[in-house]
Amino acid sequence: MVDRHINFIELEKACAKPGCPLCTIISERAERYIDGMLFEHVSDRVFRKEFREAGGFCSVHSQKLDSFRDGLAVAILSRDILEDRIAAFNRRKPWKPKGACPVCVERERIEKEYLTFLVQADGGENGNAVRDFFTASEGFCVPHYAKLLEISKFIPKWIVIFHESKFEELMRKTSQFIELSAYGRGTEFAALSEKDKLVWKEIARNLRGGD
Repeated sequence: MVDRHINFIELEKACAKPGCPLCTIISERAERYIDGMLFEHVSDRVFRKEFREAGGFCSVHSQKLDSFRDGLAVAILSRDILEDRIAAFNRRKPWKPKGACPVCVERERIEKEYLTFLVQADGGENGNAVRDFFTASEGFCVPHYAKLLEISKFIPKWIVIFHESKFEELMRKTSQFIELSAYGRGTEFAALSEKDKLVWKEIARNLRGGD
């Protein structure tokens, strides 16, 4: 059973940080998941089999392995995958995965867990507190707000209004940036705040999301 107290604490902490709070939670959880996997599951035959059939991590999550110090675990898991690739090369046939990246699977589970928690928290014991710290954050990125609309038919009105306002304002600032970047409008562009001058980074970050 999901510990809703932990959900509350983790979401509150993530909302106090820059960027999409769900991206923050997923990134932190992914780090812990990989660390735990390397420490605990490298000798687990069932896990090794599933990991091997999936072809290991996807390219995005494979990059995270460089930051961990358990080189032996990485080597053992990677050798299994390379062995399968060599066998496929020798057969002159493409290798095809029979499963998904374990971290991607965990990511989808976490997304659903926290999106559901946010919706269900409305009107609950801590509903007002969740609303307060969430609306003080940057809110969800485009992919995670889209995911919320996909998995829930009944979304509290304040969540909808908050995100619609956020994305409309982002659209306005982006359009302003483009217009004032035109030749002859240098003085107007210079008058923009530093944040508005970097709105192209903000819109790119919001559109891609990421962990």
